[in-house]
Amino acid sequence: MELKKKTGGQLIVEALEAQGAERVFCVPGESYLAVLDGLYDSQIPVTVCRQEGGAAMMAEAYGKLTGRPGICMVTRGPGATNAAAGVHVAQQDATPMILFVGQIETGMRERDAFQEVNYRQMFGGMAKWVAEIDHAARVPEFISRAYHVATSGRPGPVVLALPEDMLVEEVHAQVAPMMQPVESYPSAQQMADLDMMLKAARNPMVIIGGSRWTETARDQLTRFAERYDLPVAVAFRRQMLFDHLHPNYAGDVGIGINPKLKSRVEQADLLLVVGDILSEMASQSYTLLEIPVPQQKLVHVHPGPEELGRVYAPTLAINASPLAFASMLEDLRPSVAPAWSAHREAAHQDYLAWSGARPEVPGDLQMAQVVDWLENNLPDDAIIANGAGNYATWVHRFHRFRTYGSQLAPTSGSMGYGLPAAIAGKLKHKERMVLCFAGDGCLQMTMQELGTAAQENANIIVIVVDNGIYGTIRMHQEREYPGRVSATTLQNPAFARIAEAYGFYSATIRSAEEFGPAFEQAAAGNRPALLHLLLDPEAITPVKSLTAIREESQKA
Repeated sequence: MELKKKTGGQLIVEALEAQGAERVFCVPGESYLAVLDGLYDSQIPVTVCRQEGGAAMMAEAYGKLTGRPGICMVTRGPGATNAAAGVHVAQQDATPMILFVGQIETGMRERDAFQEVNYRQMFGGMAKWVAEIDHAARVPEFISRAYHVATSGRPGPVVLALPEDMLVEEVHAQVAPMMQPVESYPSAQQMADLDMMLKAARNPMVIIGGSRWTETARDQLTRFAERYDLPVAVAFRRQMLFDHLHPNYAGDVGIGINPKLKSRVEQADLLLVVGDILSEMASQSYTLLEIPVPQQKLVHVHPGPEELGRVYAPTLAINASPLAFASMLEDLRPSVAPAWSAHREAAHQDYLAWSGARPEVPGDLQMAQVVDWLENNLPDDAIIANGAGNYATWVHRFHRFRTYGSQLAPTSGSMGYGLPAAIAGKLKHKERMVLCFAGDGCLQMTMQELGTAAQENANIIVIVVDNGIYGTIRMHQEREYPGRVSATTLQNPAFARIAEAYGFYSATIRSAEEFGPAFEQAAAGNRPALLHLLLDPEAITPVKSLTAIREESQKA
């Protein structure tokens, strides 16, 4: 019997089903109607978003949570340029993601047709691979390759453009099997070399980060740290990779690093860096380690061979995914009792003191009390999503992450990320509590996605920390140009009323005493919720006011 021909649009959906795609995030467009029609007959759920940047960020967050590419579909031209924000997050965060973009018909190229964009040029420096599928028969091949590229080595985004005429072309095509990420393992000699370096060390430290982790790999690395009694730090916005109350946890190596942890990294004689590349934030603007040859002996483990030796020349380079490397750690055993137990204990106590501080800030709303309430009441597996801004310090410094998969935060520092990421987190884990922690400026980058949360019954809790300014920029402005305020003041809406219009439970919080009861109301309701926290703009950081920053700069 002759197989029935299928359109390119149908083949794309069939290929996604074969690859186990769990969900599609999209903003619809006439340029890929044939794909939308194919999804009509599919079991893949479709989340309809309000703007392509939000859709791409949801797909990126889904990729973070699952380790398989998050899927985003947008229309050509403006749809693609809007989605670029999420593609950049995926690139910097090493997250597997595939962006499908509608495209003009192949016969119209190079005429500046309606919404025509050369996507290879546009995304070429941002995505791991950019291609156009000109022939429907090649759809299974291209999508299989896209999955392999997005997940292998250092993961990242892939962009596939879909010309309209290809999407309606009818062909016979064979479905490609579901792919599995390619794992690169350390050699026996490399593991033996690592063991010898640990035996010779007197002050070692582990720093973990990046992607391609699993809960199993996290547990295996934790057991390795326990056997060798090693202090373990996490890279910027990768805090969920180690239990913060574990006695081996030393803190996070990122923005606003604990000065004592910074000193410990600098004074270490052996650094074992797993999965991370120690880029600008983790390296304290490339000052933490000397370039190209660090003073510390460096064992660098990374799944992307191009990252090994790119900035830092390692003593021992191991091309392996964190998952594969952690599995090999199970065979390592110290032959003598580690000599650095006191060092490890001191590092953990320094972290507890640093994260346990509860500074008072100007104004009626004391964020330290809000943090305390959350720490005492949130379940350990609660997922916290945030974007970028000074407000995020209250999460990153003071919240103690306990479980794998509990953090969605952009290492790229992308504003607007928290709300889309929280929605994706709730759609993946409906049984877990999911919080979006956002600043007023940050939330308004993607605030329209409140409608997506309402439509999907994604019962997230949004905590908006509103100080009426672009806080991080104002802080730097006062430091560099004290008293010369320009373009950093915001006239904000009544966020609670906007949320209420979307069907959310909402409340405006003016003091910490109001927070707990309002949060309990939010958690008890069977709908999304938003809590609008009014913070004094003087409370620009947990430890300094805007006035203090301005005065320090004027004195300098």
